[in-house]
Amino acid sequence: MDFGKVLDTVAEFLDEGEYRYSLVGAFALSACGLSRATQDLDFAVEARAQDELVSFLEALGYETIYRSQGYSNHVHPLADLGRVDFVYVFEPTATNFFAHSRSIKFLERDILVPKPEHLAAMKVLAMKNDPSRTFRELADIQFLLTLPGVNRDEVRQHFAHHDLMERFDELIEILEKS
Repeated sequence: MDFGKVLDTVAEFLDEGEYRYSLVGAFALSACGLSRATQDLDFAVEARAQDELVSFLEALGYETIYRSQGYSNHVHPLADLGRVDFVYVFEPTATNFFAHSRSIKFLERDILVPKPEHLAAMKVLAMKNDPSRTFRELADIQFLLTLPGVNRDEVRQHFAHHDLMERFDELIEILEKS
């Protein structure tokens, strides 16, 4: 996948529409210091962009393989254009989410990435929605909890909100032993 080309295409569309967005997923984790291989680009986008964004991608030849109120996944038959995934963020969460994101330089472009606590929140929700992702997401959250200045109580609240406190307690126990 040509990550730079896809990033430029998506970012230019979102910029022109004056939609707020950030990079999430493996590249956002990389901005926090955790590198891992990935085959796609993941974005968080304000929810009001969804209809226009999906239409734009389909006009470029992407197939929408999944779409709901909160997510969409798209794959292109050309390997260079690959797969892009979107998380749609609704108000009032969107205002808080984007206001606390920070700008990084990624593939020659300035782009926002969420604060670690918000990345953790997205991973908690991913575990709740798809329990088969639990161990992978917990590993990422464990890393995020070790970052300087991370508000563990804020992360704890995300676990509590989704009735996953036992998982948070397991992480804290592991971190206290290490």
